[in-house]
This record gives sequence, C-alpha cells and structure tokens, in this order.
Amino acid sequence: MISPLLTDLYQLTMAYGYWKLGIHEREAVFHQFYRKHPFGGNYAVACGLATLVDFLNNWRFSNDDMDYLHTLQSPNQKPLFTDDFLDYLKTLRFTCDLAAVPEGELVFANEPMVRIKGPLIQGQLLESTVLNIMNFQTLIATKASRVYQAAKGDTVLEFGLRRAQGPDGALSASRAAYIGGVDATSNVLAGKLYDIPVRGTHAHSWVTIFPDELSAFAAYAEVMPDNCVLLVDTYDSLAGVSHAIEIGKQLSAKGAKLLGIRLDSGDMGSLSITARQMLDQAGFSDTQIMASNSLNEYVMADMKEAGAQISVWGVGTHLVTAFDQPALDGVYKLSALRDEQGTWQYKLKLSEQTAKISHPGIYQIRRYPHKDVMYDIELGMSEDLGDSYDVLIPIFEKGSLVYQQASIHALRERAIQRVNDFIKAHANRTYPVELEKRLNHLKQQLILQVKTHGK
Repeated sequence: MISPLLTDLYQLTMAYGYWKLGIHEREAVFHQFYRKHPFGGNYAVACGLATLVDFLNNWRFSNDDMDYLHTLQSPNQKPLFTDDFLDYLKTLRFTCDLAAVPEGELVFANEPMVRIKGPLIQGQLLESTVLNIMNFQTLIATKASRVYQAAKGDTVLEFGLRRAQGPDGALSASRAAYIGGVDATSNVLAGKLYDIPVRGTHAHSWVTIFPDELSAFAAYAEVMPDNCVLLVDTYDSLAGVSHAIEIGKQLSAKGAKLLGIRLDSGDMGSLSITARQMLDQAGFSDTQIMASNSLNEYVMADMKEAGAQISVWGVGTHLVTAFDQPALDGVYKLSALRDEQGTWQYKLKLSEQTAKISHPGIYQIRRYPHKDVMYDIELGMSEDLGDSYDVLIPIFEKGSLVYQQASIHALRERAIQRVNDFIKAHANRTYPVELEKRLNHLKQQLILQVKTHGK
C-alpha cells in the first residue's frame, strides 16, 4: 500500500495554502500527459492504471503519517503545518471523478492519460504520485513493445530484476514489461503478485561449483529434467554446446528433452549460427537457443538481420531501466477551476517554448481511424468526423470505483494488437493529434488574454 506521503513537499505546502485561503474545496481539473514520444518513436503504451486505482482506493493519511507531519518544521524552527490543518488531512478521502486511458491502449504526445476532476486540494496532493506511477510504467511498457516488435515473433523474457531501480522499480517494471509484450519474467515475486509467467535457467555459479562443465550440466539435468536449459558460455561457448548435446542425448534416453541452451557473452549472433548447426546435426532441431547479454531492440534487430539463430531473448538492463531514455517527460497541469460563483475558469501555462504551453479546459480524446482530436467536454464537438470513440473512460465517480479492470493477460493482448495495427497503418510517420476548433479557439483566446494583461 502506497502512503499519501509519497509526494513532494510542495504539494503539501500548496495544499496548506489552499486550505488557509478557503479555496481548497473549489472544483478543479488536472490532466496528466507527456510532451514528447519516448525512444524517438511515435507512440506510447498506457500503463500503470491498476497501480493508481489501488493507491486511490486506499488513499488516506495514517496515524503514523500524521505523527511524522507534526514533526516538520520551517527554517525558523516553527511547525510547518498547524494542528487543525493536519486534523483536516487525517479525515481526507478520495472523492474525485477520474477518467483515464485503459492500460494497453496507445497514447500520443500532449494527450491526457489521466483526467482528475474534484476538490482542488485533492487534485494537488495527487500530482506527484500520479506522475510517478503513470510515467514509469508507461515508459517501460513502451520499451517492452519495441523489444517485442524487434523479436518478430520470438519469445522475449524480462531478466531485469538485478539491475532494476530498487525493489519497487523491479516489480513495476516486470508488470509493465509484460503488458507491453514480453512473454515471461524471471522475477518470481512479480509472477506471484501479477500472475505473470516466470522463466529462468541457471547462472555461471552453478557451473563453477562443479569440477567441470560436463558434470555441472549432468547434475542440472538430473535435478531439472523437465526444465533443462543450459548456460554454455562459462568457459568456452562452443565447447559448452558440445557438452549440452552430450547431456541432451542422456535426457533423450530417459524420455526427457534438452529444452534450450543460453548464450551470455561473445559474438552471440555468430555463435548462435554455429550452435544451431551443431544442435541440428546432433538431432536437436527443436532445442532453442537463448541470448541474454546487454540486449535491446536495436541489437536484436541487427542480430536478426545478420541471420542470428536465436529464438528466445532475455532482455534485462536496457528494458527495466529504459536505458536509452530513463524518464518519460510526463507532466500534470491544472486546466480548469470553478470561481466563487461556480463558473468554470479555464487555465493554462504559458512558456517561451510553444510545446510547453498547456491546453485549457476539461478535455477528452476522440479517436478516429487516422487521427485523434482533443475536445473540451463543456464545449463539445463542433462536427462529426465519422466512426470514432472516446479514449478516456470513467474510472472513479465521486471517489467510487466504477471500472472493472481486465486481466493482465488481456491487457497484454490489447497492447500487442494496438501496436501491431498502429505500425501497419502508420509505420514511422507521426500520428496526427489535433485540437478541436472550439478548444483551439479557447486556447488562443486565453494566450492572448494572458499576454495582454501580463497575468
């Protein structure tokens, strides 16, 4: 369970300010989105909603949380927060409306993945946690989908636990990677918690504790006759393949099978070609060849292009850390606030960088066959452009969960299908995302108004 204290201090200081000024219960709207596609691509796979739902279902400050907040002091050694504000926080529960893009759906730059509508103080306190959950899992699911595409139908295993960013990062990464398309994980706790298939072989230490490689393989085959995948590169990869073949023959005589060999160093592409020839000549044409050393989608694509005979890919560090882009530039912006009379006042953030100017309003994404259109719910759509559907769907209404999450396996299938369809239709082209003309007009009016009045 995630505590509400998983937030930045400024969320609490702003919340305190809203409360002191008496505006904390004003209805507000916040949107979470990212500005630039990760990994130089043209899409992202939405992920993290189930974790967010669990967090919000249990969103409350515990007695321990309150005890800690009572200890916080300002630089002049005075309490940072008053007792009556902390008493208010202790009774606070999530009562907002929340709409979100379902996990496994594609999202594009500047489109909201999450829309929160409710008391200003709640929306503000949720900012950092929403970003933490949605940014990371979306990033990893997107990376996993790219690895899946590079594998071109081969099996992909997530092997990143030992290189992940801490225990929580490892679990979130395993979950997101599976939704993004990998077939299984080596992370046993992730398998238990999320119902992800688990796979694994043995390490070099198994080989080195025995007098020689052949006896190590024989021992492993004896204890794991139905799950025998042998790591062949401890001393010499091709000699290891020869030893694996010898063990494979012993397994066959007992009615078992040598499921695979694993390469973990050297020129794995070239080694796989020779290993495949050796295995085939020995009658082990159905024995798989796995590779597992510093792999990513680029290395995999190059190896396949060069004719590598690898059918199982163990991808670790580059996947679970999103090695080439370790953060999604997701942001969370206020876009509307009711005034004292209850009228919506639309808000935006200006910037010298056009890409950083946020959108005002309470918006939805309408997806058409060849483009997305963002529109303001209050203003509506000015014209019907044909077959479409709204991408953001209700998850919470007034704090009550109204959404039934699909199984993680269904989410994975959705993500794979969505990415496959997208690539067929759009390849490497930029997918068009437009502002509906009423929303665009509103935005331009507000920009002009803010610039003219200087505030």
